Amino acid sequence: MEKQKLTTKQLFLVASLIFGMFFGAGNLIFPVQLGQLAGHNWLPAVLGFLLTGALLPFLAMLAVSLTDSKSVYDIAKPVAPWFGTVVLVAIHFTIGPLFGTPRTAATAFAMGVAPLVPAGYQQLAMLVFSAVFFGLAYFLTVKQSNLMKWVGKYLNPIFLVLLGLILVLSLVLPMGDLSQHVASAYQHHAAFQGILDGYNTMDGLALLALAVSVVYAVRALGFTGTNVSKVLAKSGLVAILMESLIYVATVLLGVSSLGTMKVAANGGTAFSEIITHYTGNVGVLSTGVIVTLAVFTTAMGLFVSFAQDLHRVFPKVSYLWWLRLIAFGSFVTANAGLTNIIAWSAPVLMLLYPYALALTLLGVTNKWVKQDGTMYRFVVAAVTVPAFLDALAASPLASQAWAANVVKGYTTNLPLAAEGFGWVLPALAGLVLALLWKFLKKEEFGE
Repeated sequence: MEKQKLTTKQLFLVASLIFGMFFGAGNLIFPVQLGQLAGHNWLPAVLGFLLTGALLPFLAMLAVSLTDSKSVYDIAKPVAPWFGTVVLVAIHFTIGPLFGTPRTAATAFAMGVAPLVPAGYQQLAMLVFSAVFFGLAYFLTVKQSNLMKWVGKYLNPIFLVLLGLILVLSLVLPMGDLSQHVASAYQHHAAFQGILDGYNTMDGLALLALAVSVVYAVRALGFTGTNVSKVLAKSGLVAILMESLIYVATVLLGVSSLGTMKVAANGGTAFSEIITHYTGNVGVLSTGVIVTLAVFTTAMGLFVSFAQDLHRVFPKVSYLWWLRLIAFGSFVTANAGLTNIIAWSAPVLMLLYPYALALTLLGVTNKWVKQDGTMYRFVVAAVTVPAFLDALAASPLASQAWAANVVKGYTTNLPLAAEGFGWVLPALAGLVLALLWKFLKKEEFGE
């Protein structure tokens, strides 16, 4: 069969699909917040942010393609089938009802509704808004509506135009300069802090779980075998460049905003205040509508993938019941508030990302690793203890005496642990031990 060439139209079609999967609530709120917190240290911070907010999701897509996986279960299965199930459930609940989908409604409310509602009615307004938001998402995913495609095709570009307008205004009429000084964690190890904040977008986890959709879309265009990975690499690079430009621009927007306003409680509030500064309440209302519809498509996509994948693993529970679970769970969690959702997600993300990064890197190097069970088991076992200690350090338990002593010993004695990357050296040690084990046992890769 003759190799099919990738046309420019196909390149941008796939890039647009990847960009649409990237772009969600976290991509709106965290770069602005990073800018406000980093101040004049924005450059190393944004470079770190791009590693986990843009490069990691790109590698996750390649890992799915190179291992020919049909879901995140297949990515983790070489460790053990039960581990694949645990990883699938953990990631889908994280990007689903615990943090990801609630954040879509919380962000839309913070940016488009909260500025227009009196302080005394904020909680009631959020209750009503989230009930309508998730109720409609549930109804439309049950009915398999085409609304998601329609909104993604027309409203995402409209939102990007509005975002571009705000960014141009901020360039022509800046709220301040880029030399703002802020007392925050970014004043020391700004790049490491940026990497950790890139976790908050959840794109690395989401793309690991949802990249299969992109792979299927590429195959539907007629590409097969190694050509799929090549198309993903080229299209993913275009999408990442687009995403990175928006990240950098919104970070700079956050930095310059400090010339006029104080650091906001979260990125959604900060973005809303910036829009109000430039366009008034009319701009907030119109942007709020577009943002709500844009993140609504993300919520619908997460609803469907959550229900489909969990029904596939637990077939005795119907797709409909999984859909009801994510709808109700998202509604409950969303009403905790955007700031609380972000704070509570930190220990969970610190636990999951070492596993996600290890599995992604093993998948990307599949040409040599060949989904070898021994390699996977040694590396995953090596990152387990650091992952749990990183989660403990980021959790509310860290304030208790016993936990503080454990964390202090961990961060003091293990290189990079204080920066949140204590898993890196153990992972390398696990890799070396696996190679040594295979050499002594005289095993071939893939056995």
